[in-house]
Amino acid sequence: MLESGCKVLKEGVLEKRSDGLLQLWKKKRCILTEEGLLLVPPKQPQPGPPAAEPPAAKIKELHFSHMKTVDCVERKGKYVYFTVVMAEGKEIDFRGPQEQGWNAEITLQLVQYKNRQAILAVKSTRQKQQHLVQQHPGHRLRSASNSA
Repeated sequence: MLESGCKVLKEGVLEKRSDGLLQLWKKKRCILTEEGLLLVPPKQPQPGPPAAEPPAAKIKELHFSHMKTVDCVERKGKYVYFTVVMAEGKEIDFRGPQEQGWNAEITLQLVQYKNRQAILAVKSTRQKQQHLVQQHPGHRLRSASNSA
């Protein structure tokens, strides 16, 4: 996502519930872009020269094209808990400080992404229809809006 020059909209730390048996909360550095959410292991302070970014294998990408919704928002104490539901049905639980509004930011960007995709789909359909009209000028195409 970042390689394609996506603009970083928000960066910070969230906790993700692990998939393991104990379901522990693990801190992740999160980077929200127009295309999705990147989960990066937090930087570990190490003696010596500054550590480089973690290898790409350690970075998990949650692309909006694979996301279905942000669900189950609950506020308890200082945390807000929410679930990202992926298209294949997998649910990923997160928690973060209430005042940071991660769930709202992710939801907003997901809706904007889906809207952009819908607009592109409509434009593509119109271009195909116009192309067909140009190829067959004697035929009239009935669009869904004309048939109602």
